[in-house]
Amino acid sequence: MAGPERASPRHFLRDDDLSPAEQAEVLDLADATKADRFGYRPLAGPRAVAVLFDKPSLRTRASFAVGIAELGGYPLVIDAQATHFGRGETVEDATRVLGRQVAAIAWRTFGQDRIEAMASVSPVPVINALTDSFHPCQVLADLQTVRAARGRLAGLVLTFIGDGSSNMAHSYLLGGATAGMRVRICAPEGYRPDPSIVAAAARIAAQTGGGVEVGGAPKAACDGADVLATDVWVSMGQDEQSADRLAALGSTGPDGSYCLDAPKLALGAPGCVVLHCLPAHRGTEITAEVLDGPASLVWDQAENRLHAQKALLAWLLEHAPAQVKEAP
Repeated sequence: MAGPERASPRHFLRDDDLSPAEQAEVLDLADATKADRFGYRPLAGPRAVAVLFDKPSLRTRASFAVGIAELGGYPLVIDAQATHFGRGETVEDATRVLGRQVAAIAWRTFGQDRIEAMASVSPVPVINALTDSFHPCQVLADLQTVRAARGRLAGLVLTFIGDGSSNMAHSYLLGGATAGMRVRICAPEGYRPDPSIVAAAARIAAQTGGGVEVGGAPKAACDGADVLATDVWVSMGQDEQSADRLAALGSTGPDGSYCLDAPKLALGAPGCVVLHCLPAHRGTEITAEVLDGPASLVWDQAENRLHAQKALLAWLLEHAPAQVKEAP
């Protein structure tokens, strides 16, 4: 006789896995959990959440571990390379083992295909804690940070300057468009976003009243921006490309380099704020003057990873299917 067949859980693998209304619900819950830090206990028991790491981490590791504990749960933090998961066991087999023991799984890994493979067989919610393609938990925290500082998201201009092919640029496109923001990606040729992600963001923006632009002129991209964001130019796993990346992004043309500096910040709209998901290289993708200046919200961003991820976990668990039916 076949065993019980469960409905598929909700996963958060990329930013557009949440509709505009759902994204707003998660952000509202993030504000609520921040205001009442120990008032939400959906993991009381404690129920465990597996947090897997294929890549080094500080902010992701700390915010998930602390957040799961504050939700009443047990953070099962696993360095994947120290397990059979890192020695050839398939993603699907490892997921089937974990899914019978935990309430949810968060994974910081490399290819997006890996986390999609996990979600395809997981009986519990799967959360993208970072892949090479997207960093959606970070952008939820960034949206929470901007909304607190500016009072709204819809209609604001968010400019990302630097490596437009990065996971942060991709997530800003999808997450920002979902929030109704006008997202500008400014990057040199060869470092532009995936066209399929730009197209997906444009379709979302057409529904939310947002906008999507991709270009290579820093001054034009920064002009009138409400939010200026950047990230490292050489991400994990790209060390062999370091020289080429630094040359392309640091080259000085008519508009200057792609470094987020004081002259570019001065082009922003009144009250313009600055984001960087950290760790930062002062003097490379951003100057110390800007990173440590009054427009910078980077420390609020880092803290809000905790609150946004707590809210996301609570929301996914609340929306997990409860019904069980017998398979024929």
